[in-house]
Order: sequence, then C-alpha cells, then structure tokens
Amino acid sequence: MSTKNLNVIDNREERRFEAQLEDDQIAFIEYSDDGEVVAMTHTEVPPDFEGKGVGSQLVKGALNAVKNAGKKVNPTCPFVAAYIKKHSEYESLVA
Repeated sequence: MSTKNLNVIDNREERRFEAQLEDDQIAFIEYSDDGEVVAMTHTEVPPDFEGKGVGSQLVKGALNAVKNAGKKVNPTCPFVAAYIKKHSEYESLVA
C-alpha cells in the first residue's frame, strides 16, 4: 500500500480526521471544533506505519479540510504544531 496519497476523512461522529491503512488499521487526529477553530489535540499512527510519512499525510489532509471549511486551527498536538512549523503555507490557518 502506498502511503503517499492517503484519503483523509473527517469522522465528525468520532471527532477525528482518519486515514484507512492496511489490515483495517486507522491513523487519526483527534479534535474539538467550536465552529470557528478546530483544536487538533492528538495524532496517532499505528506502529507498523510510523516513520513512513503517514502522520504527515494525515496532518496535511486534516489541515486542508480545515482550510476548505474556512476555519482556523489550534495545533495543541505537538506533531501537528511541528508540521505547521515546517510547512509555512499552513501558518495562516493558526488561530
């Protein structure tokens, strides 16, 4: 399975952005949404997929979803915050 083009979905019921991986495993970012700002609180990638770019693709997809919804992001998760720091094109999304 390629991890380069993950399909990131917004599972609103679970309040998390998700990407389906092999063997029914899921990478996700938990969030809270007050209607204007999405606070991304925790990122989790299954151990088999760590270090393979899954987390970065997941964050990118989640940030693009926030951007497309016209909202801002509060990156309380250190992984999300580090991604934004490395990818300045997302700095304008930070609340």
